[in-house]
Amino acid sequence: MKLLSLLAIILAVLLLPLSLYSHCDTKNGPVVTAAQKALETGNVNYVLVWVQKDAEAEIKQAFEKVLAIRKQSPEAKEFADNYFFETVVRIHRMGEGVGYTGIKSEGTQVEPGIEAADEAIEKGNDKELIEHLTQALSKGVKKHFEELQHQKNYAVDKVNAGREYVKAYVEFIHYVERLHQSITTPLESHGEPTQEHKH
Repeated sequence: MKLLSLLAIILAVLLLPLSLYSHCDTKNGPVVTAAQKALETGNVNYVLVWVQKDAEAEIKQAFEKVLAIRKQSPEAKEFADNYFFETVVRIHRMGEGVGYTGIKSEGTQVEPGIEAADEAIEKGNDKELIEHLTQALSKGVKKHFEELQHQKNYAVDKVNAGREYVKAYVEFIHYVERLHQSITTPLESHGEPTQEHKH
């Protein structure tokens, strides 16, 4: 079970570059939710945790402007709030080393593994998350391995068939390599500014 749990964590790591970033730029994602809480309470600290330290001044400046503007009218409030959401998400993504492409609408589907991770955090229990990731990882390994085995016993004079085997072999090895690298390579800390954000 410990091995399966470890493999589940590895799968989560493999999903991060694509899925976590898209999760953070959704209207109902954690960054916009924190920005909403900050505006509702008047406490910018709710959202500062989602940006790096060198971006605090920019966020605080935008926050103060938005607090003043949103009092003018319902229309001004909506406009100012959306401006703040976009500012926070843009700077958050910059800190993660990815580009800003706008905020996706509420209800946007995110990767099922990320959704399961959020549910685990909310429940304070990782059992269902580990089961979900373990099943996904097992399915992925099985798929690559079975394809490799299917192509393995080719006749030596069937060069095209041999190339199909090599293709399956390379895909399987690279898949396993990514898993191994995830175990042995530490993740970049969120608190470490990227080169893009430093400049």
